[in-house]
Amino acid sequence: MKFTHLGRTGLTVSRLCLGTMNFGPHTEESDAHRIMDTAHDRGINFFDTANSYGRDSEGNLKGRTEEIIGRWFAQGGGRRERTVLATKAYAPMGDWPNEGRLSALAIRRAVEASLRRLNTDHIDLYQMHHIDRDTPWEEIWQAMEVLVAQGKIIYVGSSNFAGWHIAQAQEAARARHFLGLVSEQSLYNLLDRTIELEVVPALQHYGLGLIPWSPLRGGLLGGVLRKEREGTRVRGAMAHASEILAVNRDRIQAYEDFAAELGTDPADLALAWLLSRPAVTAPIVGPRTMAHLDAAVAAVEIELDQKTLDRLDEIFPGHRPAPEDYAW
Repeated sequence: MKFTHLGRTGLTVSRLCLGTMNFGPHTEESDAHRIMDTAHDRGINFFDTANSYGRDSEGNLKGRTEEIIGRWFAQGGGRRERTVLATKAYAPMGDWPNEGRLSALAIRRAVEASLRRLNTDHIDLYQMHHIDRDTPWEEIWQAMEVLVAQGKIIYVGSSNFAGWHIAQAQEAARARHFLGLVSEQSLYNLLDRTIELEVVPALQHYGLGLIPWSPLRGGLLGGVLRKEREGTRVRGAMAHASEILAVNRDRIQAYEDFAAELGTDPADLALAWLLSRPAVTAPIVGPRTMAHLDAAVAAVEIELDQKTLDRLDEIFPGHRPAPEDYAW
């Protein structure tokens, strides 16, 4: 495994981040524990979760994924000490007021609940799962400063923020002489490159690490057309991507053909491309099985030359920073 720093911090994390969203709804607890043990064996020390993960089809059992991780930590053996733990808060955890979003009260309650479920005394990277347009930055940063002072969190990150949200957050933190955000978790893959317009330039300017989620776009970049021809059953989570597949079928076919020409699995190629992108710290891989995890780890060793990167840009055109992308 290769390692890097998370943004401008001195924190060392693996170039892949283990996503745990499948733990509970799609992956049984015993299998989840084996996957986390194997991740450590493969050198992955960066794990991502959220307080809302684990819910079933009826929306119940929120927090279950954190509980699964907490019971894994409880087994000891250095599991907690060897893990850079990231979780998130924003989504409502109940029907009563202040059980979600980012008021100071909601943040305090969310942190305490996550610590209990995770069976730990601190969270290494505490991420805001979404922007809260109703809560001023002064309130959010004051709440985060208290948690840092108490030792309950160490770093703060964002997720699904726009570039101007990142600028707002960092300038407000600067005025308070606070470190502010150290990372942003965004949708980013060969099919979804919108963040190159303004989010990536903001991350580079402020020194934030980028943690891309959905690097394979729900399986669309993982050889979906080959699997379709082979009659392999596509998992249910792909259903929402059927419209995207219909629109992009020719491009995805060209991509799979190019991966075959390179002798590389399409999923590995998609991850290797992300690892080559500016500001990217670690794509989030969310394996449901051990085989998925081992396949993802192989991508870290792939080096893409400029000719390959240019061909990928031809198949999936990206963006220059705004405003040059659409103006002079």
